[in-house]
Amino acid sequence: MTSTADWLAGARPRTLPAAVAPVLAGTGVAAYADQAVWWKALLALVVSLALQVGVNYANDYSDGIRGTDADRVGPMRLVGSGRATPGAVRAAAFAAFGVAGVAGLVLAATTAWWLVAVGLVCVVAAWFYTGGEKPYGYLGLGEVMVFVFFGLVAVIGTTYVQTGTWEWAALYAGVGIGSLACAILVANNLRDIPTDTVAGKRTLAVRLGDERTRYLYAFLVLVAAAAVVAVGAATTWWALVGLGFLARAVPPARSVLQGAAGPALVPVLAATGAAELIWSVLVAAPLLVLG
Repeated sequence: MTSTADWLAGARPRTLPAAVAPVLAGTGVAAYADQAVWWKALLALVVSLALQVGVNYANDYSDGIRGTDADRVGPMRLVGSGRATPGAVRAAAFAAFGVAGVAGLVLAATTAWWLVAVGLVCVVAAWFYTGGEKPYGYLGLGEVMVFVFFGLVAVIGTTYVQTGTWEWAALYAGVGIGSLACAILVANNLRDIPTDTVAGKRTLAVRLGDERTRYLYAFLVLVAAAAVVAVGAATTWWALVGLGFLARAVPPARSVLQGAAGPALVPVLAATGAAELIWSVLVAAPLLVLG
């Protein structure tokens, strides 16, 4: 029987900052527009966390049944390790998507019904990242999905359900959050190039090769820094406090550029996730105070 600890590990708690960060950033923008609605922010957080967990379980299931996780360098996978049946992990993914759907329906009912369509697209994108006959994560498009859905859609959506208006600062914040969320996946796929190549998983890292993937990671960190400046220009220059995220982002970038590989990239994943969360906290804080 799969233990509670196994299920928690399978949910990949280290990835959850990537779900919290866009909600913090989007709520900061909404607060600066003097239109923060806290119960909607909390529901947006439920949606984001549930989608992240759902993606993690769905990825575990799909990669597990394909045998992609047979020889992992990183953390344990439920199906690949045999600690849970594929059916149970698939059910857990659907349950998480269900939680996101219920919270999303409440937000749509109190904001705009067309958001239901956005939510459906998010769930479909989450499942077919590694699911289905031709998962787009195996075609080098995973980073695009992460940037769009865990960056742009998550931040702009969080702001919109509270303000009901378009805010340029939300777009810029979405670019910053999306870039760092994307950097997490880039580091993950950089680590997995050897095993993904053998398994036929043509991720962007496999397609670009080791060296260019490392430069891509560093580029994404720079984009996140530029996004802080853009948010500051659209709101208040106090938002430049957000550049403090570089104190956490530069060390892992240095490790990546210096050739860290295999298990040495696991700390890079954690550090990049922390950098993303710090980005959102430092950018949102002045927006919340001055809003």
